[in-house]
Amino acid sequence: MHSLKINHLAEILKLSELPIEQDFCLEINNRFIEGKGEDFLKELFECLGGRGNFPLLDRIKFDFKINRYVFIYDDAVHFNRYRLNSLKTSIYQTFAFPWADTYKRLCRNYEKECLKAGVQERIWKGPPIAGRIFGNSELAGDLSGNGASGWKLNAYNDAQYDLISRLHGYKLVRIPMYENLMIGGSLKRIDELLLRPTEDNSKAILSWLNRKIL
Repeated sequence: MHSLKINHLAEILKLSELPIEQDFCLEINNRFIEGKGEDFLKELFECLGGRGNFPLLDRIKFDFKINRYVFIYDDAVHFNRYRLNSLKTSIYQTFAFPWADTYKRLCRNYEKECLKAGVQERIWKGPPIAGRIFGNSELAGDLSGNGASGWKLNAYNDAQYDLISRLHGYKLVRIPMYENLMIGGSLKRIDELLLRPTEDNSKAILSWLNRKIL
């Protein structure tokens, strides 16, 4: 479902004259992370209860790129207490992310939706590295104690994307599935619009995206 929405979004963007590059992959230059970047990641890692040395991604993949803007569509599993904690670290006090306050609110308001979507083992526990660096998860759905190591890893990696894209000279635009667009006098959620976009809805989505990169 996620890939379907991204494909529809890309098709809408191709209706414009914008130079869109879908599935853009950024190879990480560690020299950009050294020093202050490492301090940011260390703080982030410890904030989420990480153990040992903080891991660093080799590359990061975005849904699409337009000039120096990179875009990611976030579904329900990205809005929870761990992501909220990551958004309170120094990364977001040092760099301006226009969507950060909205994401804090969504993390507070939609954790129940994250629980519905994120109790599958591959999400709740995550890959083996999640258990190694964040400890073993509680039983699926139990956020007491150590909670969900897979969710913590997702929050850590989301913040890595935010920081690393900025340090490499890109502006990251995050599109939450809960974003509302005013169409025809009523508010409609972007995730619903992207399932079966009509011509009118596509024009509204394109106009909305254009405003994000002006």
